[in-house]
Amino acid sequence: MNKVLLMGRLTRDPDVRYSQGENSTAIARYTLAVDRRVRRTEGSAQDQQTADFIGCVAFGKSAEFAEKYLHQGTKICIEGRIQTGSYTNKDGQKVYTTDIVVENQEFAESKASAGNSGSSAQSYSQNASANDGFMSIADGVEDDGLPFN
Repeated sequence: MNKVLLMGRLTRDPDVRYSQGENSTAIARYTLAVDRRVRRTEGSAQDQQTADFIGCVAFGKSAEFAEKYLHQGTKICIEGRIQTGSYTNKDGQKVYTTDIVVENQEFAESKASAGNSGSSAQSYSQNASANDGFMSIADGVEDDGLPFN
């Protein structure tokens, strides 16, 4: 199974391009800064913290969403898969790539929280149907069928 869940902040605004042809598709590329804790070393009172910078690519509606709502500093959660590839650069050297292909993305903080940190995130997610960031549950679904009772 190839499944990735990440939470981090965009390092810059997404780079969005459109494919050529009749059925042009939006392609968004962005980098997430994802915090990583490093265990305490002897003599250190606290855990050290660093970040990994992970390249992400979104296609179609997800890319259009990124273009419209995601900006540098926005804290998001993404779900996707790892995709590797390679190409030969202009110097003739083989370069290996690793990207996360985004299948789902949503905001990880409210607009009010983002405003306190200087970000311009929206207060709803890509999949949310209401302004409060929660998805509607269809009528007739019993509470005992939900996993968080």
